[in-house]
Order: sequence, then structure tokens, then C-alpha cells
Amino acid sequence: MIIKTSKGYMVKSEKSGRNLGGPYKTRGEAEKRLKQVEYFKHRG
Repeated sequence: MIIKTSKGYMVKSEKSGRNLGGPYKTRGEAEKRLKQVEYFKHRG
């Protein structure tokens, strides 16, 4: 999930709330990182 903070956009785990990347200046950069995380999570 993507959360907006005062430092920028952060990518966090939905279950544990762990930081998975960031802070990013734009939401687009955060979405790109989220896609990378999802890809490797389901890669098998």
C-alpha cells in the first residue's frame, strides 16, 4: 500500500506495516516500486 507522509510517498506492507521503499517524491515512483514488490512476491 502507498501512504503519503510529510517526507513523501512510502510503500508499506499491508499485513505487517513494514517499510518496503521510499520516501519517493511522486506517487508514480511509489507505484513503480509497489509493482516491483508484487512481481517478486508472486514470482515463485
